[in-house]
Amino acid sequence: MTLTMGKALNAALRDALREDDSVVVFGEDVGALGGVFRVTDGLTAEFGEQRCFDTPLAESGIVGLAIGMAMNGFRPVVEMQFDAFAYPAFEQLASHVAKMRNRTRGAVGLPMVIRVPYAGGIGGVEHHSDSSEAYYVQTPGLKVVTPATVADAYSLLREAIADPDPVVFMEAKKLYWSKDETALPVRTAPFGTAEVRREGADATLLAYGPTVPVALEAAAAAVDDGGRELEVVDLRTLVPFDDDTVAASVRKTGRCVVVAEAAGFASVSAEIAARVQERCFHSLWAPVLRVTGWDIPYPPPVLERYHLPGVDRVLDTVDRLQWDDAPDPRFLTAGSA
Repeated sequence: MTLTMGKALNAALRDALREDDSVVVFGEDVGALGGVFRVTDGLTAEFGEQRCFDTPLAESGIVGLAIGMAMNGFRPVVEMQFDAFAYPAFEQLASHVAKMRNRTRGAVGLPMVIRVPYAGGIGGVEHHSDSSEAYYVQTPGLKVVTPATVADAYSLLREAIADPDPVVFMEAKKLYWSKDETALPVRTAPFGTAEVRREGADATLLAYGPTVPVALEAAAAAVDDGGRELEVVDLRTLVPFDDDTVAASVRKTGRCVVVAEAAGFASVSAEIAARVQERCFHSLWAPVLRVTGWDIPYPPPVLERYHLPGVDRVLDTVDRLQWDDAPDPRFLTAGSA
């Protein structure tokens, strides 16, 4: 069956509501409208206003309500509508959602999901296109999930709803309309497992969420461009992070480029580059490089294409991986790479 990511997310919510009476869905316009991206379409009609309902325009109140409901036996799934709209709720997330289990010495968990449509590529403007994942990744106590495929969108959202602790579920807006042949229900690899989406031997592209299709397109173009075989690793979840799969790929190829939409300074991409350098230093033929958004507030739609990592920028960065400085393979000793 051909499904869009938006339909897969809708199916995941619908199946979770059917199977567990404690699951509730709420947020701005998620009821009769079905959400601005129609991810909650039809849920109120099927399950009633007690299970899927609209809230006031008050993100801090939405998350505060979810905290109280989670403490009393519910499994709330809330929608932030757009990435930067979640900032008023960040105090609730950082001060309470992330800390409750530790604060109560494990006695009180918060099984809740905060869905955050994020990133650019749809011609949005400021507050509608932020890549805000670093804020959540920097907050201990939160899991952070970033699906890039239709199957992962379904499977990881079901896993997030079933998780005993809070999960920030980052949905790349430009992928809502991406399509794939997927039979539901489907279970893909669990949290903390990255996937090699394309095998390659010359360099590794590390990507997540909206940059996975970009990395795959760049890898396909690299074959025609210069005959280089690029391996593409989809990180899938940022917390927990799959160091083993990432390190195995980089040790195999010896070169690495991290591709992310968020600004580069003090970002998730910076953390990934540091982790790769720490774990793979003796296997690297070149410094780990990054392709990111610029260190600026999100630009207006007419300039968006210059801000987002595109195939050309990825290939230009791959070209800077010191290919001419590579040692002659005839002089390599066994295991040196």
